[in-house]
Amino acid sequence: MNRVNRRHALATTLTAIGASQLVINSVFAQANKVTRVVIGFPPGGGVDVALRPLVQIMADAYPGGLIIDAKPGASTRVASDFVKASPPDGTTMFVTPDFSFTLVPFTFKSVNFDPLKDFIAVATIFKSPLVLCVGPSVPESVKTVADFLGWCKTNPKQAAYASSGSGAGPHFTGVMMANASGVPLLHVPYKGGLAALNDVMGGQIACVFSTIGECLPRIGTSRLRALAITGTKRNKFLPQVPTMIELGYPDVVSEPWVGFFVPANTPKAIVNRINAQVNDALRSPSVMETYAKQGAEPLLSTPEAAAALLAADHARWGAIVKASGFTAEE
Repeated sequence: MNRVNRRHALATTLTAIGASQLVINSVFAQANKVTRVVIGFPPGGGVDVALRPLVQIMADAYPGGLIIDAKPGASTRVASDFVKASPPDGTTMFVTPDFSFTLVPFTFKSVNFDPLKDFIAVATIFKSPLVLCVGPSVPESVKTVADFLGWCKTNPKQAAYASSGSGAGPHFTGVMMANASGVPLLHVPYKGGLAALNDVMGGQIACVFSTIGECLPRIGTSRLRALAITGTKRNKFLPQVPTMIELGYPDVVSEPWVGFFVPANTPKAIVNRINAQVNDALRSPSVMETYAKQGAEPLLSTPEAAAALLAADHARWGAIVKASGFTAEE
């Protein structure tokens, strides 16, 4: 072996040893340190409830302990900043809805992270489309989206939709529908999805883009009627409700999802191991039952598929936000 080849072989070996040492160090750290699954919401919220059965199943693989660490604030930016600055050794994970990385970077002026550079997508957990529902302020003769948009044209002062808050997915889903249909719709933000849903059911506002989990128990009553869902296909929990795509609006698609992330530079072996743990937990009957109650579908994935989904939604929602001219108030 000549000198050049020997040097190349030595460099390759040292690189492999270095990568292996990173993994060994990470495994050692996890064996002696509590591993945190960070969320950007208070305990007891939807993300916390959805995450708990997963963590219970995954905990056996973490002898140092596996806990949910709630760091609410600033539309999940507090949690995002914390995870970004954490050691890339597998002892800090981030579980968050897609909007933290697909909407927040475009709606706020002060964002200290790049979701595509500062994080690694490990796995998706579940997805669930939104449901377009109308309440008693809309006549019972309105049975389809076409009927509703026609009613809005005739009653422009009542043509408004509620959402869980400014800058959230339901807000921009309404923007998409207004743009696609050419029918102006006033956005009325609320502090949370249930508050928005309650005012639609109370007749204070015409319609709402709501999560399936929030509206499913109430659909079919005289106070709430589902007109369409925003997924790419019909939802098994509401099979009778058509998609916006079916109704001629191919661009009105919104399928919020939740995923696992880790800081950039986390070794690939650790990313793959966490991905396998998440996917195994998602196959558990207890997890499936929990998600079914929320109207959500488990979404198994590889790290590569999760990263591709993030990149695609980051680009798509970024264009929608920029076109709207919306900027969130700090």
